Amino acid sequence: MTADIGFACLGLVILLLAGDALVKGAVNLALRVGIPALLVSLTIVAFGTSAPELLISVSAILDGAAGIAIGNVVGSNIANVLLVLGVPAVMAGLATSNCETRKSYVFMMIATVVFIALCFFGPLTWVHGLILLVLLFYVLFDAFRSARSHRKDAKAAAAIEDLEDVEGADPSMAKWKIAVYLILGLIGLPLGANLLVDASINIARTLHVSDEIIGLTLIAIGTSLPELATTVMAALRRQADVALGNVIGSNMFNLLAIIGISTLVGPIPVDKHILMFDIWVMLGASLILAPFVFMKKDMGRVLGLSLSVLYILYLVLAVS
Repeated sequence: MTADIGFACLGLVILLLAGDALVKGAVNLALRVGIPALLVSLTIVAFGTSAPELLISVSAILDGAAGIAIGNVVGSNIANVLLVLGVPAVMAGLATSNCETRKSYVFMMIATVVFIALCFFGPLTWVHGLILLVLLFYVLFDAFRSARSHRKDAKAAAAIEDLEDVEGADPSMAKWKIAVYLILGLIGLPLGANLLVDASINIARTLHVSDEIIGLTLIAIGTSLPELATTVMAALRRQADVALGNVIGSNMFNLLAIIGISTLVGPIPVDKHILMFDIWVMLGASLILAPFVFMKKDMGRVLGLSLSVLYILYLVLAVS
């Protein structure tokens, strides 16, 4: 099993590096061919940063381990709230009282409730996936419309400033470097996904646990590491809006985009354990954010420690 753990870690590292490379390459290619920076930020960056999770889900379905797909999404959403917000809050606290994330949070809760409802009509098929994708397109359209309206009067802002607002944008990047980033991303993502999924299946069989449990724990934690790193840095820089917005956006995208697209590849069965326990933990974790979104409360160290302890407790219960 040691070799499988090593391959799983290697696959995760390749996934994260390839995902970052794909974002940089795609963003700069899109900007070079004249696609507006705002549209790039709302679409290419959003899809690119979630590419590792998407490739894991698709690869798992094709390998006959669809339980990893739904486990990864549900587990990641739980980890994003309890771990990704908990750890930075312990380290530096999060001044979430200054954040304006009400609309995004409402969209996230709608996505969560719709996803849970669809799970009771499982297995999740392309029909369920289309419902989720329609919601995703509405959210993206609303975000684009709001952002365009917000920037409409900022005529004095230079075009280069718009580019700097887009993750991975580099106006001076050479064409050959863009090509290298794209090639590395397109090759690395499926390679890393296959390594991680195959190794995870072997680990699950060795430990005599289900694919869903591996998705909920090992893979969910691994794919949440980029969000954790981003949130820690945001907390240290006193950018609580970045931290909270990152978690809300990631959770919403996981449910609508990753599950939505994955169901087009094949049906995703909903394990009884997930149906009766994990999705309700996910819902409860999402509801924990409500006071900080609507009542303008700050996340202190005590709350951060409580969230972290709750996540450890969840892992113990999930595995047992």
